[in-house]
Amino acid sequence: MKLGVIGCGKMGGALLGGVLEAGLCAPESVSVHDAFPGAVEAAVTRYGVRAAGSNAAAVESSDAVLLCVKPQMFPEMLASLGGVEGRLLISIAAGVRLAAIESAIGGRHRVIRVMPNTPALVGRGASAYALGAAATKADAELTERLLDSVGMSVRVEEEQLDAVTALSGSGPAYVFFLIESLVRAGVEQGLDEATALALASQTVAGAAELLLQTGESPSTLRENVTSPNGTTFAALESFRASGFDRVVRDAVRAAKDRSVELGRGG
Repeated sequence: MKLGVIGCGKMGGALLGGVLEAGLCAPESVSVHDAFPGAVEAAVTRYGVRAAGSNAAAVESSDAVLLCVKPQMFPEMLASLGGVEGRLLISIAAGVRLAAIESAIGGRHRVIRVMPNTPALVGRGASAYALGAAATKADAELTERLLDSVGMSVRVEEEQLDAVTALSGSGPAYVFFLIESLVRAGVEQGLDEATALALASQTVAGAAELLLQTGESPSTLRENVTSPNGTTFAALESFRASGFDRVVRDAVRAAKDRSVELGRGG
């Protein structure tokens, strides 16, 4: 497979690194371009890929192209793809709808829209993707292989991507916020900050890994560590009294609503 990458920032670089490490294509089969020459130079030096002279050149030399530029730069980028046809374009731009992309490129290419998240930077990403009107089953399978090289992926309908954005796209920030609160609580109860941070970070990572490896439900695992009238029980009762579940659901709803607004140009 010949792969193009337009936009070599953090997420573009993470996807590129994952694809190459997984052996999905050889470095010499990858063409990269970015509005910032330094980003291209860094990708070429680190991965041994080829520098494309323009966005159009990256598309022309590729079978599939990862579009990893920021949403505000998307219209200009789409206008610079040249006249070649028949490529698979995989967009990670939040809020940029499939119909808008397909209209801007005049239907010349097949399009898939992806919502990744930042843990892809360490190979633990959670991504969801939706197919454009002309995208095929083979396109979906290829996209899954690319995304799974930096974590895991699921296929959804485009109207579900706003919920995906709110849950997993923004989700890492919620976890970091929780860790910040745990650290502050630990310090208040007598721990030094470094110790509290180390314990909180490993606890969150370990709990997530336990959930993934056991296949048990979150509620089952929670019940397994909650003794009647014990310390965990006391903490969970405090959470419930404070409306923790409602706070989380309201936050995700707010993020989804904002994603919908951004997709409408709001």
